[in-house]
Amino acid sequence: MNRLSKVASAALLGLSALTASAATASAAIVCNAEGACWHVRHPYAYAPAYGVVVHPDNWRWGPGEHYTWREHAGRGYWRGGVWVKF
Repeated sequence: MNRLSKVASAALLGLSALTASAATASAAIVCNAEGACWHVRHPYAYAPAYGVVVHPDNWRWGPGEHYTWREHAGRGYWRGGVWVKF
């Protein structure tokens, strides 16, 4: 195999890996009634008692709406300004 073929094969392999990882990535934006929103990396079925709404990752609030970003690692939700873990 010549050098050009090796480089092309490596580039194709790298592109394939990148495409596969992007296709499996999922994310969402979750907001509570208090106006706190945060990103989640993995889908989770929140119980209705948590009082949250799950939006697609490309969701943006409208001009008349007021939300704040409150990020936190791990599974859970914001309630009363406190992160509640599952």
